[in-house]
Amino acid sequence: MKAIFVACNQSIYDEVLDIMNRMQMRGYTGWEELMGCGSRNGEPHLGNHAWPTMNSALLTVTDDGKVDEFLKSLKELDEANEIQGLRAFVWDVAAMI
Repeated sequence: MKAIFVACNQSIYDEVLDIMNRMQMRGYTGWEELMGCGSRNGEPHLGNHAWPTMNSALLTVTDDGKVDEFLKSLKELDEANEIQGLRAFVWDVAAMI
C-alpha cells in the first residue's frame, strides 16, 4: 500500500477527485482550504488581501498498482493547468487497520 498526498490550487481540487473516481480510488481525507507556496515558481496561496488564492489537499492510501497511473493523470492535469499548481508525494504505508 502507498499513501499519496496531493496539494493543489482549489480551482482544480474537483478535477483531482474526478480522477480518483474514474480510477475507483475511494478512501481519502481532504482539506478544502490550505495556505501554501510552490517550491519552484508558484505564487503564494495565502487567502489574504495580497494573495487571495487558497490551496486544497487530500491524502489517500491505495494499492501499489494504482500509483503510476494516478501520478500520470495528475501530471497531465498539472501540465494543463500550469499556473494553478499541483504537487503529489508518495510514501510506503507500513501498517493499516
